[in-house]
Amino acid sequence: MKLLLASDIHGSAVYTRRLVDVINVTAPDLIVLLGDVYNHGPRNPLPEGYAPMEVASLLNAYKDRLLVIRGNCDSEVDQMISDFHFVESAALFIGGKTLYLSHGHVYHPDHLPAIPAGSAFAYGHVHTVIDRTVSGVHVLNPGSLSLPKDGHHAYILIEDASVRTYSLDGTLLSQSTL
Repeated sequence: MKLLLASDIHGSAVYTRRLVDVINVTAPDLIVLLGDVYNHGPRNPLPEGYAPMEVASLLNAYKDRLLVIRGNCDSEVDQMISDFHFVESAALFIGGKTLYLSHGHVYHPDHLPAIPAGSAFAYGHVHTVIDRTVSGVHVLNPGSLSLPKDGHHAYILIEDASVRTYSLDGTLLSQSTL
């Protein structure tokens, strides 16, 4: 199974189109969006190409392969323009490990959910690429597609137990094993 993780689009059609290009090239079985899909939030600037309705149209084309985690900037009304549902959290079994998914405004490396050591945890929210181990849990964050704090408009590909983080320009940023 090939899994693509992305987060914090914040309504940018420009970066959603770039994500669609990545999806079309990498052909993931499942696309996980770790929250903050349409709205930019009161503390963020408007991202380049802010067009939530266009983002919805682009993502709706992938509704059968999308798992979308609700972020702190996602509201119930967002589901009215989406052909997919938002969930609070989820867990997947991939590469022999359980991968727990959350946005990051509640659970994060300093406040991990009650998950066993040896598991993996992916979240968004902080707009920074992360691939490290915390208390025996492999912690992943793809950063933000549209408003990165570390300069990397990035995503993560997981295939079997291989984890690779790439910037949208194709640069490999990190590599690890689940």
